[in-house]
Amino acid sequence: GKKFKHCCEGKAASRAPAPTPAEFNALVTLFNTGRYAELESRASALAGQYPDSGFAWKLLGASLQMQGKNALPAFQKTAELMPNDAEAHFNLGVVQKSLGQLDDAVASYRRALKLNPGYAEAHSNLGNALKDLGRLDDAVASYRRALQLKPGSADAHNNLGSALKDLGQLDGAVDSYRRALQINPNHADAHFNLGNALKELGQLDNAVASYRKAVEIRPDFAEAHKNLGAVLIELGQLEDTVTSYRRVLELKPDSAVAHYNLSAVLKSLGRLDEAVEGYRHALEIKPDFAEAHSNLGSILNELGQFDGAVDHCRQAVKLKPDFAETHYNLGVALKDLGQLDGALTCYRRALEIQPDYIEAQTNLLFVLNYTDHSPEYCLQEARKYGRMVAKKVTAPFSDWRCAARPERLRVGLVSGDFRSHSVGFFLEGLLAHIDPARIELIAYPTYNKEDDLTARIKPYFSAWKPLPGKSDEAAARLVHADGVHILLDLSGHTAHNRLPVFAWKPAPVQVSWLGYFATTGVTEMDYLLADPYVAPRVEEVCFTETIWRLPESYLCFTEPTHSVDVSPLPALTAGYITFGCFNNLAKMNDAVVDLWVRVLHAVPGSRLLLKTKQLNDPVVCNNTRQRFTERGISPDRILLEGRAPRAELLATYRTVDIALDPFPYPGGTTSVEGLWMGVPIITRRGDRFLSHIGETIALNAGLPDWIAADEDDYVAKAVAFVSNLERLAALRAGLRQQVLASPVFDVSRFAQNFETALSGMWQTRYDNQPKRKA
Repeated sequence: GKKFKHCCEGKAASRAPAPTPAEFNALVTLFNTGRYAELESRASALAGQYPDSGFAWKLLGASLQMQGKNALPAFQKTAELMPNDAEAHFNLGVVQKSLGQLDDAVASYRRALKLNPGYAEAHSNLGNALKDLGRLDDAVASYRRALQLKPGSADAHNNLGSALKDLGQLDGAVDSYRRALQINPNHADAHFNLGNALKELGQLDNAVASYRKAVEIRPDFAEAHKNLGAVLIELGQLEDTVTSYRRVLELKPDSAVAHYNLSAVLKSLGRLDEAVEGYRHALEIKPDFAEAHSNLGSILNELGQFDGAVDHCRQAVKLKPDFAETHYNLGVALKDLGQLDGALTCYRRALEIQPDYIEAQTNLLFVLNYTDHSPEYCLQEARKYGRMVAKKVTAPFSDWRCAARPERLRVGLVSGDFRSHSVGFFLEGLLAHIDPARIELIAYPTYNKEDDLTARIKPYFSAWKPLPGKSDEAAARLVHADGVHILLDLSGHTAHNRLPVFAWKPAPVQVSWLGYFATTGVTEMDYLLADPYVAPRVEEVCFTETIWRLPESYLCFTEPTHSVDVSPLPALTAGYITFGCFNNLAKMNDAVVDLWVRVLHAVPGSRLLLKTKQLNDPVVCNNTRQRFTERGISPDRILLEGRAPRAELLATYRTVDIALDPFPYPGGTTSVEGLWMGVPIITRRGDRFLSHIGETIALNAGLPDWIAADEDDYVAKAVAFVSNLERLAALRAGLRQQVLASPVFDVSRFAQNFETALSGMWQTRYDNQPKRKA
């Protein structure tokens, strides 16, 4: 932006031929009017005519520099011909710095300053080069000298702020940026840099204001749009983040990172198809983008495209073997394919790379439930998780904003499953029967996906406060500020959990219930809500929480609203028995397959119908059928179906005579849905909370005879039950009414037990807390 002065060629050495004043002034006019291409042509010709004219080379360099071309040779020639011209060395330094030749730039600026010690711009630019070399203290000294010479330089204040920020002197940086903005309120870089410093100081709202001002002044400031989006994520304003990241893409459509960032937010919003498209664009631009492969694999897995998911995750591991998240996402994909050993190996590898990787430890704990690892080993791993989250907490709450003897309890529910999900199906009926005079409910959803069930349950909550985008500390502070008496975790170590929030102890009483089936390992979790069957007293040593038992069942299902009648026993017309299991394929370990093969051999001509999301994938179907054929079961006896809408899923039970429960991870939702459809289930007795779930369902449904003591008893019961089709048909005909009247479905009865439990927990808290003196 500097303008050249006219008629100054006379300063050149008199011995060398030089352009006439008229020739020189014509070039200066071209520069000052921005006609750089024409200037390049005429200056090049003039430099050729007068090769010893430093001013001709200087103007040639300036024309090249302003067009983004390589000006280094021209400015080198200028400095050679004009060794006593400070500006010549300054210009050379500018180009050298732009080319990354930092040491050379420093030398050029120092030569300029030796010739002109009062050259404020040279001091400032020297500071820039020193800053890029990591010589921050020297850079600060240069900036301060520039400001002594020219205190009204907004650029120098801005640059000083950046050096102070890099030194960790954030308050000083903020002061410098604000001084720059006092001088020039439209300094977009200073607004941007101020936003960065305020973000590091945790002043997120002020950072947003600074970034917004930066992009208002310079709408094409892509980096400011990007950083604005990043802060909006921390504030939980994900839709606004999408707007910012889309603006980045408008400015940088070929940026793989921009596509990646937008897709990550879209995934958090549950807009998976859009996220997939974005990750694919990123990979078109940058095929070796490991993180994009990894995240795309994660979403494809969530969408049920399992082979594609594994392929992308393996590609990510190959590209970036020391990146923990790639191993983590591959583990998730392998788990859903039932490859449990592979999944555990991936999680352990992720933890080797990143020992504090909380998500990897939580998924490792979840997968251990599918295996035969001992409860003691699982407890050990859960305690390890508890220590990991505790390390992230600076100061857990020890004082709370809630009355000791409230008129009604304020109860917060934290879950990623306030939707058509197993948790939602068990929760809906309870919410409708909670007495609002006794209990006020606040929802803290951890996942943004909503559906018809979400809309039905929202009115039962006094407030709906999403947590996505909030840090664990911010989420904990939100709960604490709400004055919650009891905070319920409905996820445990399942997807979208926010267990680390509980480590901050935002509520005086914290309880894990419904979504998980083992200890969380979080020492700040006071209770685990159970019943006498899933948590017998002899097994209490396997929990870090205190067990609080409901008197009958710890869960209660909401009756489906679909009009699907119970059919007559299919075997009466089919001529053969159809066993069925609609559970996640990951539960079907080799021991389960071996047992079910024994059942099929023991009941000649019988079929086994498997229905689950993984079986939408033809490759998974082939692999699943092969597991049975290699054990001697003909392919026509294994019937495979994929995911279906809920009404269709329920109707499929009309083709099943008896359901078979897997182990050690039995069914929950699938079991009670089957009972409602008149289909009894054979379950195996277990040795821990999770594997007792089938028992509590059977006992509370009035079907104790359907609990097998072991594998031999499991087969024997299957043979015995199918030997009397008349009795099996009679059971089917009356089973819906039987279970609707039982604790498994009697939601009014359950709600009373639930309210009593919460009141008891709070009373225990009140009774045990130290009494203050009057």
